[in-house]
Amino acid sequence: MNARPAPPPAPALTVGIEFALNLLSGLRRRGIDGSELLLEAGIAPEALHQPGARIATLQLATLLRTLIERHDDEVLGMLSRPSKRGSFALQVRAGIGASTLAQAIRRIAHVFGLLHDDLSLELIQDAGLKGVRLQFHNAEVAANPHLHELVLRVYWRLFAWLVGGQLPVVRFDFAYGRPPYSDGYGPIFPAPWRFDMPHSAMWFEGERLQLPVCRDEAALRRFMADVPVQVILPRRDAGTSGRVRSHLQRTQPLWPDLDRTAAALHVSVSTLQRRLAAEGSSFQALKDQLRREVAIYRLHTSDVPLSKLAAELGFSDTAAFQRAFKGWTGMAAGGYRRAKG
Repeated sequence: MNARPAPPPAPALTVGIEFALNLLSGLRRRGIDGSELLLEAGIAPEALHQPGARIATLQLATLLRTLIERHDDEVLGMLSRPSKRGSFALQVRAGIGASTLAQAIRRIAHVFGLLHDDLSLELIQDAGLKGVRLQFHNAEVAANPHLHELVLRVYWRLFAWLVGGQLPVVRFDFAYGRPPYSDGYGPIFPAPWRFDMPHSAMWFEGERLQLPVCRDEAALRRFMADVPVQVILPRRDAGTSGRVRSHLQRTQPLWPDLDRTAAALHVSVSTLQRRLAAEGSSFQALKDQLRREVAIYRLHTSDVPLSKLAAELGFSDTAAFQRAFKGWTGMAAGGYRRAKG
């Protein structure tokens, strides 16, 4: 018997379906199924029953946004008291008025404590490291590991945004056992992990907390306009390459060209090309990379006709898509689909 070719590695634009289920955990503990929200986010309900199923990170961000909008709760039913829309913005606004990250964290933790009784954010120190610990005051709430995941991810990305976008974590601690889907933690928690710890926490080099806060009200409005993308999507790239990728992700399936992308990023075409070249990339390379990832994801998780997929990816016809896909992977799209099946 000939061995079936191994499926290609999952693209960086995807995460395990478990992360979507985790966002629904608060509602489901309250007896609300929430499966219809998966459909609104473009996630097929049957994927819930497929071992190893993956979804696009943009779908995960869409699910987060939809959950908040439908239930007016920014903590997704995971705390005993809902956090109405606008609560997170209050915390961010408290942070941008601080002079240093440490001061911002204290202010954010104070507002968080005014909103919630079940959980506190505490600034802690251990030798040369400083961190933020989750201090639970409700054992039933603390028993949901998905709340730990959500809070650590969202507030790490908020703290990083306050100081310009980059805030490396030295270590993540988790106050629960290692989950079976932890291999998917890599893009979400990109630092060493420790499980079965007394408290869930994120740790930084001590001097990082003295970084100046560099955001203002205008930046706050831009951040809040797309919070799910800002806090949920893994940072695949930084710099200009990252801005281009983010723009292309947000505008799918329009796939704007170089001129329109430069205009959207408020730079000239020549400036955009020069900055990308300095990062060892180009607009076309980034666009093709993203389209390849989307194509592999769609072929791996759906039976979408190749003609429809070609249109979704901005190709003029199926033949053009087939040529591009073969150039990206060395296989025809139809042949890849048969191989992965």
